[in-house]
Amino acid sequence: MPRGRSTFTKRQKEHKRQQKQRDKAERRNQRKQEEPTAGSVDELAELREHAAEQAALFNVGVEETDATEGGTPADHVSK
Repeated sequence: MPRGRSTFTKRQKEHKRQQKQRDKAERRNQRKQEEPTAGSVDELAELREHAAEQAALFNVGVEETDATEGGTPADHVSK
């Protein structure tokens, strides 16, 4: 049984639609793979900077506390 012209065009149209869908999904996956790689480097650098700043603040606070106390708590009690 021969198929009509409309059936052929419908089939072609559906094939094109599916191909566009596959291409779009492939582009989306490529963007997802590229994005975290570029973004993670920046995020890691920011996290390291922040950690260094926090460590510097923490170390400064500890040194000041040790210098003002002047000894152990037992020393303060006996005075």
